[in-house]
Amino acid sequence: MKPTRGREAATMKDKKEAKKPAENKVVGKRKAASRADKSDRKRAKNIASSTNKDPNKPKRPATAFFVFMEEFRTSYKQEHPKVKAISAVGKAGGEKWKSMSNAVSYSIIA
Repeated sequence: MKPTRGREAATMKDKKEAKKPAENKVVGKRKAASRADKSDRKRAKNIASSTNKDPNKPKRPATAFFVFMEEFRTSYKQEHPKVKAISAVGKAGGEKWKSMSNAVSYSIIA
């Protein structure tokens, strides 16, 4: 409901002004300094979490695509010995992977 002219409009304006105190406004360099403090805290937090990692923790097993690519790279290099670009091998492997059916891809893994 929109206030009309008169007392209600005057009281609404007073309420809005009361909600915005001028002392709490952050202006200029102070704002940038507070952002820098936050980024420093994030960096410190990231460094602390990275030091807690266990170097002896076992790695996850390779996905089906990576197992397929290991075999595909050797066969592709035998068939195309002149191709030296890694991107060409990756693109060809990706195309072959997309064209394969699920039954074929599961038989490669097993």
